[in-house]
Amino acid sequence: MSLKITVDPGATAPPYEQLRAQIAERARTGELPVHYKLPTVRGLAEELGLAANTVAKAYRALEADGVIETRGRHGTYIAAGDAHAREVAAAASAYVERVRRLGLDRDAARAAVEEALRAGYREARDA
Repeated sequence: MSLKITVDPGATAPPYEQLRAQIAERARTGELPVHYKLPTVRGLAEELGLAANTVAKAYRALEADGVIETRGRHGTYIAAGDAHAREVAAAASAYVERVRRLGLDRDAARAAVEEALRAGYREARDA
């Protein structure tokens, strides 16, 4: 399994953030399964043409967020994490993808979520 990471040097987000975001998203969706062994910092830096410090910074941020765990000399792995939180994140990502395809802007997408939440909680309260 390949990480399939791409870093756009012209993007507004810095390379470490692009790397962090892509790994975090793939872990959230299960594309990178729990216990998947990530490449070494140097190996991934070489593969992507980045400085090792850039990859190390992304790995540190991912570890601080609980997405990955480092096991000393044994390597770095996707952390077990909370399956419920991953499911919620996957649902949110799917919603964002869908509303973008439908052409809704952020305000309209948020308004639709707020209305659905109001209706759902009103139903639960009235039941």
